[in-house]
Amino acid sequence: MQKTFKDLPSKEIYVASIDIGTNSTHLLIAQINLSLKSFSIKFTEKSTTRLGERDEEGNLRESSIQKVLDTLKTFKDYCTSYKVTEILAAATSAVRESPNGGELIQRIKEDIGFKVELISGVEEARLIYLGVLSGMALEDKSYVIIDIGGGSTELILANNEDTQALTSSRVGAVRLKNDFFDKSSLSKSRVDFLKTFIKGSLEPSVTKIRKRLSRNERIALIATSGTATSLGNLISYELTQSKQKMHGYQFTKNDLDKILEKLINMSESERRKVPFLSERRAEIIIPGALILNTSMEMLGAEELTLSERSLREGLVVDWMLRRGMLKSKFTIQSNVRRTTVLHQAQKFGVDESRSETLQNLAMSIYEQTKNILHDDQNNIGKNLLWAACYLFTCGKHINLSAYHKHSWYLIKNFELLGYSHSEINIIASIARYHRKTLPKKRHESWQTLNTREEKKIVLEMSLILRLASALDKRPDSSISSIDIQLLDKKLLFRIIPLDLNKDLLLEKWSLKSCSDVLKELKDLELEVS
Repeated sequence: MQKTFKDLPSKEIYVASIDIGTNSTHLLIAQINLSLKSFSIKFTEKSTTRLGERDEEGNLRESSIQKVLDTLKTFKDYCTSYKVTEILAAATSAVRESPNGGELIQRIKEDIGFKVELISGVEEARLIYLGVLSGMALEDKSYVIIDIGGGSTELILANNEDTQALTSSRVGAVRLKNDFFDKSSLSKSRVDFLKTFIKGSLEPSVTKIRKRLSRNERIALIATSGTATSLGNLISYELTQSKQKMHGYQFTKNDLDKILEKLINMSESERRKVPFLSERRAEIIIPGALILNTSMEMLGAEELTLSERSLREGLVVDWMLRRGMLKSKFTIQSNVRRTTVLHQAQKFGVDESRSETLQNLAMSIYEQTKNILHDDQNNIGKNLLWAACYLFTCGKHINLSAYHKHSWYLIKNFELLGYSHSEINIIASIARYHRKTLPKKRHESWQTLNTREEKKIVLEMSLILRLASALDKRPDSSISSIDIQLLDKKLLFRIIPLDLNKDLLLEKWSLKSCSDVLKELKDLELEVS
């Protein structure tokens, strides 16, 4: 049985996670919902602290240590303002490999009061997996998750049941830049050398993953980290696509090859002017891109999906598991789509009872009109229609008369975890076209749909939502059930009231207003009794 809005707790618990990495130090503050067994991200911040730039003896430089301490003092103030009850801090490759890494951890404890866990490469991979799990609905197939950090690259083989391989290699964007890059341009022979070096570094990890895959088994690739997200932004910009949300964004190896070649042919000053690249990211984007490109070649992956959730979110999930807030790591995975929709519906004041009633009506219409109003394969449209049923009225608090347009904009920009970028566009467009005009070529909401199949799903599911919404016009439900039959070219709707003495003239009138759309889309007459 699905939890409803009234099950949500009133108390808010805030937890912070801090990732002290090779290039940057990151803060994440999460609000934990104990009823939904999930969390939402309330605040993020980062500072480029450059721990990877060590001295000749491999020690962390005092300037970098001081930068970390100053950053953590600021982070502590953020935590205080959010009334954070628990601070989870982890240090990765730069600290664990430095002779004076322990000194930094001790100084953090003494000066800031934070206890920092020094985690191994394999533990880092496990936490990255938990973070990705909290933000994506994995299907029944094998995935390789790749996280390209400043000092190491983690490769994780997993499916929707568990991990099969957790690996970490000592090759990262900052490490590669420091060891092999100078101010000179990159020749083809130099690029080939770097890729050979990367292959040698990643070989043990890739071999371990290959051994755990069945013969000729294909994998889906998920990439996380600043390198992957920056490349996604560059590719999206290069393809002149509208501004993309990077979580769930997909691009191909061919897309990556083209952007990598373009970056290599640029001078350092030209790279610093590239949109979406900070000055520091411009310095390490080529080594990071070479690692990602080589990894895709070695794994035989032609496409990848970006995840904006990683180690920091994994720390939160791990903390919830250890406190018994989650029965298992798959509690958060199995609920990821449902909980994110309920969170957003609650946030925008969607009426609980109306949502439940509307969803039941829509699903009844869906089931009774298979091969009439839709030929939905594998319930893809049904699952997106379910989300739209809870979110399609979220724009009412902005403008009641044009709420469908505002709902489209809000849904399109929601953080809907577990849904891909294209699925979010479909949900938003179902909400957009459930009332008033049908899609027109000039509509931005129609232009964001990339394929004919996506547009077909929107037309069919928005029609069902239009019909269900027409039947849900009263504050309290008045309909017991509906019966739908197809007779020649007529779609017969029989509405059964909860109170047999009550007329349903309002519902009949409202439903008949859908006649023109039904005729235009499906060439069917509508008859209501």
